[in-house]
Amino acid sequence: MDNRQAIGSWLSGPRAALEDAGADFGYRGEQLGLPEDGPGSIARPGRRLGALAVDWGLCMLIAYGLITDGYDGQTTGNWALLVFLVLSALTVGTVGFTPGKRLFGLRVVALDSGRVQPLRGLVRSALLCLAVPALVWDRDGRGLHDRLARTVEVRI
Repeated sequence: MDNRQAIGSWLSGPRAALEDAGADFGYRGEQLGLPEDGPGSIARPGRRLGALAVDWGLCMLIAYGLITDGYDGQTTGNWALLVFLVLSALTVGTVGFTPGKRLFGLRVVALDSGRVQPLRGLVRSALLCLAVPALVWDRDGRGLHDRLARTVEVRI
């Protein structure tokens, strides 16, 4: 084996090495019965982060303007997190999306019924506020908060 091949396989990661060996991983969402692209497919990370940024900005504005009466550093951030928890739990648990998700064309659906129940929305939102579960993803691109709440974020 040429040294360039060895380095190339190391840089491409274990998934590429397994695919070269013949393993078929399929596309993201295939195990969940979702289409590969278009409406109903797994939401891409860029859209998800954009929606999160819009929602967080909205919550910071609410905390800044209505609760702390100006920017007070940590206090404003803590209130914004609480507003984010309430906003996310109420909107995802009722209509399936937050204002940011709607703006980016995303929706949260339950795997078994399609509609997110309020308790699932609360669990998902609370885990999202902890941040760590959202950073642990499976091969379908779902965060740990989605797996524990048995939900998935899809394109509208």
